Amino acid sequence: MVALTEKTKKRLTIQTAEIAEDTTAIRSLDWDRDRFDIEFGLQNGTTYNSFIIRGEKNALVDTSHEKFRQLYLDTLKNLIDPTEISYLIISHTEPDHSGLVKDVLQLNPDITVVASKVAIQFLENMVHQPFKKQIVKNGDRLDLGNGHEMEFVIAPNLHWPDTMFSYDHKTQILFTCDAFGLHYCSDSTFDKDLKAIEEDFQFYYECLMAPNARSVLSALKRMGELEKIGMIATGHGPLLYHNVDELTGRYRTWSQTQAKAETTVGVFYIADYGYSKPLAQAIAYGITKTGVAVEMVDLGSSIDLQELREFVNRCAGIVIGMPPTSADASVESAISTILGSVEEKQSVGLFESGGGDDEPTYTLLSKFRNLGLIPAFPAIQIKQTPSEATYKQCEEAGTDLGQWLTRDRSIKQMKSLGADLDKALGRISAGLYIITARRGDVSSAMLASWVSQASFQPIGISIAVAKDRAIESLMQVGDRFVLNVLEEGNYHILMKHFLKRFAPGADRFEGVRTQPAENGAPILTDALAYMECEVVSRMDGGDHWIVYSTVYAGRVSKPDSLTAVHHRKVGNHY
Repeated sequence: MVALTEKTKKRLTIQTAEIAEDTTAIRSLDWDRDRFDIEFGLQNGTTYNSFIIRGEKNALVDTSHEKFRQLYLDTLKNLIDPTEISYLIISHTEPDHSGLVKDVLQLNPDITVVASKVAIQFLENMVHQPFKKQIVKNGDRLDLGNGHEMEFVIAPNLHWPDTMFSYDHKTQILFTCDAFGLHYCSDSTFDKDLKAIEEDFQFYYECLMAPNARSVLSALKRMGELEKIGMIATGHGPLLYHNVDELTGRYRTWSQTQAKAETTVGVFYIADYGYSKPLAQAIAYGITKTGVAVEMVDLGSSIDLQELREFVNRCAGIVIGMPPTSADASVESAISTILGSVEEKQSVGLFESGGGDDEPTYTLLSKFRNLGLIPAFPAIQIKQTPSEATYKQCEEAGTDLGQWLTRDRSIKQMKSLGADLDKALGRISAGLYIITARRGDVSSAMLASWVSQASFQPIGISIAVAKDRAIESLMQVGDRFVLNVLEEGNYHILMKHFLKRFAPGADRFEGVRTQPAENGAPILTDALAYMECEVVSRMDGGDHWIVYSTVYAGRVSKPDSLTAVHHRKVGNHY
């Protein structure tokens, strides 16, 4: 069954499907959503998945986003009488999954809410009304009857501190909410077309799960103690049925790589204050792009101060989202423990949470400076609601921190290549180009030389983009950009400008003449030629992404001029 609000645009639809015996999926399809967690762009919309399990007693696993209120509740009532639902199992309390909990409780005040201890605490602050509750711990079971026995797996920080998985022993379905999901909206209920979803699957992991790699590995270990997992019913995107082993294996490989990283940064935030969590997530994403591991810690949750002290000691850098001036004693104790645990020459970064009464950054920054810590980026000051540009600034700040921490490793790698091979690689010449991109209020640019035509039909080019480049996040599948070709004998000014290091969030185009392309990206007025392009696919090339794009427009400003050519003497760095 599919219900449409706008048949032409298919903006918000509901899909229902029987996915196993006595088990129905309610998938809220958000076709046009272009952001998630505010700071990350979406190319293919998203879904919010909810599930009904029918036994002698019935259970509803998660709800939906509040934007689907009428559609979701009408669909739910068509499938089951809400008064016949005995349990509401909450995987975690992020609003896109728990946005309609209060509505469901109004339809049936006798429902028992089943969740982790932390989730129950969050829900009590959300719904502002008494409700029946059952707190479960790892390994606890709930018998729904007719063979449907639910076993619970506590999986904190995937990607909220209250996350819990639920496993139905009869159908062998594991309900995981955010974990193993992806933001991909289509009519396909399952993951049959792996090629279509794998890029979004990896991007989702990199943005949300990589900063919690150790928590991912802990969850995978607990999942291994369950019986066979035949299906993973995710909270976003298609359900995993055809590729369960393949995709969980990728999570394991990616997380092991992160966990084994030589360098770790601790990112501290307060989940229920201001914009602390999404800002911290953006910084963490920028750090992970450099190959540095990240562990995120919610200072607003219960923290063992001795474990916190040991964690800070093994971190090469720390980032703190400023707490409110009215922070409770536990947060103040955590901040004091961090100050008492840091070591000289660790890197530090601070950002305001945007809650309105943040502690001033300069006070804490002065304390860290006095202890011998090195500021990795200027404190991020937020005076209003964070914009897309604010989150991009956070991402770039994280990347700056990661690059600072890996500078010695980068130098070592440059020196590790054999001299003969190094010189031979340096003889591969290339043109000089500047890639420019814009998405919403965010724009970026990069000097490029690893560019080549890749196909005639369609006209396509390939570009190698280092994973830690600021522009990389604006070159996801579906993004559009401009390839500006530099002119031989007339490129030094532009090259010098775009080679310099920009501060996080800085305007790359200040002082440069530009004009907008049809796709919105800046065209460099002084370039020899330009081409408008759209990203079709990306291939992992080690420390670079190989980005294949089609070209659909372009022109030459000086037909008799030649492209600038870049000749290197060595091949181990640009």
